[in-house]
Amino acid sequence: MAKKIKWIIVSLFVPILLIAGYYGYSIITFGMQIQKGAKDMGYSEVKQDNGGKEQEDKEVIPEWEGKERVNILLLGADGREEGDHGRSDTIMVLSIDPVSKKAHLFSILRDTYVEIPGHGHSRINSAFAYGGPELTMKVVGNLMGLPIHYYFYVELDSFIALVDAIGGVDLYVEKDMKYTDTADKQEYQIDLKEGMQHLDGNKALQYVRFRKDALSDYARTERQRKFLKAVADKMQSTSTLVNVPNILNKIAPYIETNMDLSSMIKLAVLGYKIKANSMVTEQIPPMDLLREETINGAAVLTVDQKRLRAFIEGLFQADEVGPGHTEEPLAPNPR
Repeated sequence: MAKKIKWIIVSLFVPILLIAGYYGYSIITFGMQIQKGAKDMGYSEVKQDNGGKEQEDKEVIPEWEGKERVNILLLGADGREEGDHGRSDTIMVLSIDPVSKKAHLFSILRDTYVEIPGHGHSRINSAFAYGGPELTMKVVGNLMGLPIHYYFYVELDSFIALVDAIGGVDLYVEKDMKYTDTADKQEYQIDLKEGMQHLDGNKALQYVRFRKDALSDYARTERQRKFLKAVADKMQSTSTLVNVPNILNKIAPYIETNMDLSSMIKLAVLGYKIKANSMVTEQIPPMDLLREETINGAAVLTVDQKRLRAFIEGLFQADEVGPGHTEEPLAPNPR
């Protein structure tokens, strides 16, 4: 009887090991395919020293040990001709605390006026055109007061394939959305109806890009955060988890990152422990801290950097307040 029980246990354990090995192999293969640095993307980031001579930027990206908060830049940009990188259309930061298992998703308004090292002051989405993901990491980190450890970049041309790879997403479209631009590709034309819908890649792209309403980019970034939460929830479903190797294989050609394999595996394990519906989403700068200004003829958004950093720190401190803790979380600074 004992031998029979042992045989049953072994027979169950072997396929589990094979599945884990298959998943592990898929993650490793996926990681090797999407790793790419700024120089690989055609950027050679330089800055001017005091004598006007170009020099390489020696700043070292902080290493994530897996125990402290990790901050990841998520970038989306329009596909352009080779050599024309354009400006980033979507700028987000995913911040995860491995201890509290809490995650924050920040979407940064692309008209936010910031200093871009070596290029003066401009809208934050210009950083991508000047120096790609790595320069954008520095600019975003300086704005938010956070070390940005990694980035993930995808061209919007590839967005449709990415969403289709996970089988689309069920989402409530909050209103009718219609916009046509003859300069855009056919798949970029927007025509959505209000109501609960299954968004395939094409419809999902329409949803996250629409901004032709009264709130413009403010509402658009809110929709992008809402959509990413729905994607995260879909990825955690049992049916999707079973299909992970196939999904990774399909989306690998469309993603680029500077994250190493070890960190990717640690992040995958951590991400599974975080429930998508518990993710906190925020706009940066928040409405009560931003100012709409015109600088050098351009409409931009400005923010007091110290107050913005205090606001973000307050959100993180709220995560650290455990059950039964009497300390009040730090409130965002008022105007």
